[in-house]
Amino acid sequence: MYIKSLTLASDNAEINFIKDLKQTCYNGVYPFKIFPIKDLRQIDFAPITIFYGGNGSGKTTLLNILAQLTGVTRHSVYNNSPFFEEYTNMCYLDAGKIPLGSQILTSDDVTDYLLNMRNLNDGIDTQREKLFSEYLDKKYRHVQLSSMADYDDLKETINARKKTQSQYVRENLMKNVDLYSNGETAMKYYVERITDNALYLIDEPENSLSAARQKELTEFIFTSARYFGCQFVIATHSPFFLAMKGAKIYNLDSYPVKECRWTELENVRTYYDFFKEHEDEF
Repeated sequence: MYIKSLTLASDNAEINFIKDLKQTCYNGVYPFKIFPIKDLRQIDFAPITIFYGGNGSGKTTLLNILAQLTGVTRHSVYNNSPFFEEYTNMCYLDAGKIPLGSQILTSDDVTDYLLNMRNLNDGIDTQREKLFSEYLDKKYRHVQLSSMADYDDLKETINARKKTQSQYVRENLMKNVDLYSNGETAMKYYVERITDNALYLIDEPENSLSAARQKELTEFIFTSARYFGCQFVIATHSPFFLAMKGAKIYNLDSYPVKECRWTELENVRTYYDFFKEHEDEF
């Protein structure tokens, strides 16, 4: 338990800040005015805490507030505002020492990882074609040793003639990075970054993951929290993550915001009703 509780800015602090605000050129005062209407004052954390809610409910904002207050590693930019730091300064986080290696992991990070893997492979494929041409040129060219200046060319030609084309390319080019499906690559991303004894803030991990992969990741997260000293705060709609044993769930769609059992959530009930309607087909 690296973080114990988060107390958000009070209503009076928000009202006074907005009242004293001199600037008039801003369209909004994000993240002010989000949580008072939800009557959300304090969040108490468990080894696995989940924020559930629709778009605009504030679940990602809460993760960003936690990331700011804990100073965890962030890999991509986020929806900041001129007032974000002022708001977080009005919040209070009851926490111990945040371990090195703690991170916020977002769907943007996973997308960047997928694109980087593809770009790397594209670059390798282009270089491979160049090496094919280079190999043929060196193997079949005629080199006449008329001076020591020709020695390196002759050496390269002899070396090329000793090898097959594939041997030459393998020795001069790194192997393609293994490229799996989007789901497999996304799963690989999380497994590589989640190590022992750290805090992880994860935003919508279900993106890019099939149902089977979501189930696999939930088991990995549960095991990491129970046996390997990790604490997780997750924003998600996925019933697989919501159903994790012992997870504390805050329903940001309710007023006031309250803890809920996963089976009480609207999104989960929609799935339940759908499958009950089609039960005979199974």
